[in-house]
Amino acid sequence: MSQAIKARLQAELDELESELRVHLPKEIKRALEFGDLRENSEYHAALARQSIVKARIMELRQRISEVATIDVSKISRHKAAYGSTLVLFDAERDEEVTYRLVTPEESDPQGGLISTTSPVGRSLMGKEEGDEVVVRTPAGARNFEIRRLTTIHDDANQSQS
Repeated sequence: MSQAIKARLQAELDELESELRVHLPKEIKRALEFGDLRENSEYHAALARQSIVKARIMELRQRISEVATIDVSKISRHKAAYGSTLVLFDAERDEEVTYRLVTPEESDPQGGLISTTSPVGRSLMGKEEGDEVVVRTPAGARNFEIRRLTTIHDDANQSQS
């Protein structure tokens, strides 16, 4: 699992925790000084932001925990999974496309990095070389043949050679 993902999530978490502990209490205190809380939009906005920040902090802590517990040794060596690169043939368009299955944080569809949780990613998970795959997207269904599959383990073996 990429240390860059963990670092990016941790940086956002640190920033939000600072906002929650330092910035928002000051904002709430300042808003309280305006008096009548029933019509105090600054106070209500600060409380709303505080709730949003708390929720995002919980999401980030959960996601960091999930990312930290990914066990690469349990990822399939023969089927598409996180870290796999797939060369797909689209017969309708007579073209090959290459996708790498990644976490949502790494996703860059224009760059060929497809999240394992996206419609395309979910369609490819668990498939093998030679399989026909129907990918359902908002634009409609597309049929692909998996021409080549390289797993995260193949990549690790190549980099050790």
